[in-house]
Amino acid sequence: MTPTPSGAAAQEDWLRLDRQICFSLHAASRAFNGVYRVILKDLGLTYPQYLVMLVLWERGEQPVKKLGEHLRLDSGTLSPLLKRLESAGLVHRERSARDERSVEVRLTAEGEALRERALAVPRRIVEATGFDPAEIGELRARLDQLTGALDSAAASELAAVASGRAQP
Repeated sequence: MTPTPSGAAAQEDWLRLDRQICFSLHAASRAFNGVYRVILKDLGLTYPQYLVMLVLWERGEQPVKKLGEHLRLDSGTLSPLLKRLESAGLVHRERSARDERSVEVRLTAEGEALRERALAVPRRIVEATGFDPAEIGELRARLDQLTGALDSAAASELAAVASGRAQP
């Protein structure tokens, strides 16, 4: 374990790249994307497209807005993904009969069939991590906790900015 410096040196130490949790998460995310790129190549999907397919396989037909909420993506990012998935014959987009402002996304027969081939992906990812399923579950729980805490902190910061109480 590295000793923790005190005083001004301690503050400077906090600016080291290897002390940034955000960078560790960024590096892990990029590493995951690299593994997913190789594994998903056989399915003809990118990682973001795979995430869209996961939601549709799990929840069925969804409005674009709901898909975006599940995936934490805005429509500007999601729309091109859906367009490419539709061009590949995996999904179909259609204006809602109930609300023409809303676009519904549903799987095609080919998109449904792809699910069977995708079943091997999670197992291969588990193998790539070197973690056992219990460790992965614990890590996911901690990351979900972190996400919740950061969402709350961001909301508090936005409220402070809106009320003029933001700190520099």
